[in-house]
Amino acid sequence: MDDLWDVAIIGAGPAGLAAAAVYTGRARRSTLVLEKAIPGGQILMTDWVENFPGFPDGVTPFKLIEDFRRHAEKFGARIETEEVEGLAGSEGAWRLNGSRADHLARAVIIATGSTCRRLGLEGENRLTGRGVSYCATCDAAFFAGRDVVMVGGGDNALKEALFLTKFCRKVTIVHRRDRFRGERIYQERVLASDKIEVRWDTVVDVINGGETVESVDLRNAKTGEKSSLAVSGVFISIGTEPATGFVWGLLEVNDWGQIKVKHNMESSAPGIFAAGDVSDACPKQVATAVGTGVHAALSVEEYLSRRQ
Repeated sequence: MDDLWDVAIIGAGPAGLAAAAVYTGRARRSTLVLEKAIPGGQILMTDWVENFPGFPDGVTPFKLIEDFRRHAEKFGARIETEEVEGLAGSEGAWRLNGSRADHLARAVIIATGSTCRRLGLEGENRLTGRGVSYCATCDAAFFAGRDVVMVGGGDNALKEALFLTKFCRKVTIVHRRDRFRGERIYQERVLASDKIEVRWDTVVDVINGGETVESVDLRNAKTGEKSSLAVSGVFISIGTEPATGFVWGLLEVNDWGQIKVKHNMESSAPGIFAAGDVSDACPKQVATAVGTGVHAALSVEEYLSRRQ
């Protein structure tokens, strides 16, 4: 059992590192950051970041996260590799059940992020970051003048398909049903676009390519007819899964499993805050993850000051 920390941060992605750890460290609060894998989270799934303020020429995600980490450690944050498997306790003394040890903290910031749902196809993992992407806003510019596929039919898939038309020559939406699930306004815009083609009742069977994506094998789910489509990119938008399983039953979550937060990023339990993709108040962008992390950290400082 470690000492009682002022703040324990679960997750070392942009929200946890660049914002929360830095701000709590600067406030001279003893800060422990627990990350189950390597720092970075979803941002590491792309090979270049062009939409983070201060980097007009772009930056590799590994360089960005390394700078986040060094900045956090500069102000005293202690970063350990450990998965938090449970959270229990009451206001003022929260126990984090780690895979190697338990930790106590007066306040907790959950910044565990979310994982993109995958198709589970041949070639998907191997070509992720080399033509397979889960974020059109992040990677669309890399496919300027090229043909791409968007897999999905919900709001996010339709919005990202429209965004892709600003860069790509042609966008083919592959949807397994005969109608979209997204809002009507997005459906109308997609169907009116001369740069978008829709393949209804269709699924992707295989993503092909050597060093990068070259084509996809398609199959009509109703007729079984197979075809091949030459593309340079495959964008997948079939939902995300917030990493909140370890707090179910303790904190309120919405229908998508995201932690419900108040205006100050505090959860339904006093002293536990959430930031980044794991919360219900953050668009899926690095800059907004950092912003909600800052907000949570400032709220934690206010919370601890009141208790003292």
